[in-house]
Amino acid sequence: MTEITVVLVHGAFAESSSWSGVISALQMRGVPAFATPNPLRSVTTDAANVRSAVESVDGPVLLVGHSYGGAVITEAAVGSEAVKGLVYVAAFAPDQGETALGLTGQFEGSTLGDTVRAYPLEDGTNDLIVDRELFPNQFAADVDIADARIAAATQRPIRDFALGEAQPSTTPAWKTLPSWFIFGTGDKNIPAEGLRFMADRAGSKKTVEIDGASHSVMVSNPEAVADLIGEAIAELG
Repeated sequence: MTEITVVLVHGAFAESSSWSGVISALQMRGVPAFATPNPLRSVTTDAANVRSAVESVDGPVLLVGHSYGGAVITEAAVGSEAVKGLVYVAAFAPDQGETALGLTGQFEGSTLGDTVRAYPLEDGTNDLIVDRELFPNQFAADVDIADARIAAATQRPIRDFALGEAQPSTTPAWKTLPSWFIFGTGDKNIPAEGLRFMADRAGSKKTVEIDGASHSVMVSNPEAVADLIGEAIAELG
């Protein structure tokens, strides 16, 4: 197989620089990788943006999604001949009709709702952010506090519609493509029980649980995330 390119997709309340540590670790391994912006407007339109990024690659692709980005890669990979596998990093892997909000609510333990602030948009929906003062503890409790504060200040808002949008495709990509999962047991956004459920349901080739790691597991544990991506590439190769 031609060399696989890794395309990384950030989630809600984050942006592409959240992948910096992982990209650095992959580059040290000689793995081509880039992060593509995620508009965070809706699963459907965000997936179309990721699909365009995939189509820009000459060769096979491994899609990696964080948080809400997992729902996006699940949709973006449907019908793509280029995408060979999926890596979910503290990420949603919804089935048809499921939503990010619905999946979170199925399992006890998320404290995200109390930290989110809404700002009205002209179309009647809202942009959501995590309160900047509460962000470090909620989103990145195991990240250096200075870095967590920068992440709070640079977070990208998500439209509330996106978190409540039902997964469109009748056959989500994790049903037809191999997948790998990594998450922290200290995730305060998506309960570890829910992440474990989605990994098991998808038939994850390998699931890595990092004791105590936060929702920002790719920031606090970039080597572990890069290691799993490397294993996925080796298995696909």
